[in-house]
Amino acid sequence: MGGALYERKWAWDSLPREEVNSFSEEYKGFLSEVKTERESVKYILKMAKKEGFENLEDLSKLSPGDRVYMELRGKSIILGIIGKEPRFRVIGSHIDAPRIDLKPLPVYEDSGIAMLKTHYYGGIKKYQWVNIPLAMHGLVVLKSGEKIEVKIGEEDDSPVLLVPDLLPHLAKKQGERKLSDGIKGEELRLIFGNMPYSDSNEKNKKEKDRVKKNVLRILKEEYGIEEEDLISAELEIVPALKARDAGIDKSMVAAYGQDDRVCAFTQLKATLDLNGVFKETIVSCFVDREEIGSDGDTGAKSNFLEYFLEELMDRSAFEEKLNRALINSKAISADVNAAVNPLYKEVHEEQNAAYLGKGVVLTKYTGARGKYLASEAHAEYVGWIRKILDERKIPWQPGLLGKVDEGGGGTIAKYLAKRGMQVIDMGPPVLSMHSPYEITSKADVYSAYLAYKAFFEAENK
Repeated sequence: MGGALYERKWAWDSLPREEVNSFSEEYKGFLSEVKTERESVKYILKMAKKEGFENLEDLSKLSPGDRVYMELRGKSIILGIIGKEPRFRVIGSHIDAPRIDLKPLPVYEDSGIAMLKTHYYGGIKKYQWVNIPLAMHGLVVLKSGEKIEVKIGEEDDSPVLLVPDLLPHLAKKQGERKLSDGIKGEELRLIFGNMPYSDSNEKNKKEKDRVKKNVLRILKEEYGIEEEDLISAELEIVPALKARDAGIDKSMVAAYGQDDRVCAFTQLKATLDLNGVFKETIVSCFVDREEIGSDGDTGAKSNFLEYFLEELMDRSAFEEKLNRALINSKAISADVNAAVNPLYKEVHEEQNAAYLGKGVVLTKYTGARGKYLASEAHAEYVGWIRKILDERKIPWQPGLLGKVDEGGGGTIAKYLAKRGMQVIDMGPPVLSMHSPYEITSKADVYSAYLAYKAFFEAENK
């Protein structure tokens, strides 16, 4: 007699719905407040300090149970809970998201409109970013070293920015472009103003670029920023949209940046909710730049993790070498997978795809075309993770990123694996991933929180 066929189960059926909904309210608040990597680090740091985490660099000696953190240049942060042994339980997520950035000298005037030149960041469909309300978040650093934080477009009385599209009456040639070129990179330019500079001097009224001059006046008067200061700025353009319930049953969350801040938030909550002293040291990493390959000093390819662990081991008087400790450690790359879109099912191999509402997704490997550019979790490790989830009755499902040769993608898993750790990708499925307004199931979000907490705790006391 044959065995039972594998069947995904509804996560809602095994989860306390009141807890799921309560958790989701806090999650929506996080998404509405936090839209950049710098804002993510500030939020994580604020929450960690409330739970007794201290700056590792301020401590000379550590004991089991101590809670520490280290942040790097405001864009990456690691939390640690010291264990009894020089072994690590690591979860890593990324806190950057696809967006539009301003160029170093962005302001110009054309056709009586002040405009901003941009360069998109990460994998976006450019046509999705036109004619939607956009906000500017970021930092401007003056030559004096003074830092000026900028946030425009989020409050109801704050002006939004937009990328203007072409009206359909005149868009015949635009409509003949391939969809991928419907909006080109250099066409992602923002409307910034339309009022000319004016004063009592009649000569000034005859100047060119009076609209540009006026917006620069506003930047100077309201923020203390000169045009040259924009060269040393990090100004990100993100959707000026709040996180909302989606569906008449309010079962889903719609918001910008859920890839990968859904994992960052659930990972953070799981870390902060841990109690007691563990055998293996808890390490919770939040890194930048995953969406563009994890390069740079704040990305997963950098040596920030090693630096943190070396300092931690030194202060804990662990005598084992770091490489040996890493190769005996376990990790999760906390990242999302693509939920099956009922309108485009043909890109998925449905038996091995992820579905909204069926729990957190275990992704054995990512990569593309022949498993290139990915790590792959070993069978023994996948079995151990399954055991943890099933013992705690946490909803989960297997999932891969599309059909073979259809496309693909990557996560930070391979950079954790490079350090010798066993690693697997695990996170909620996301619908409309990389769009300005992504969709998740509240049940899957809560399942991720439970799964990350279980990973930290299992067989670790």
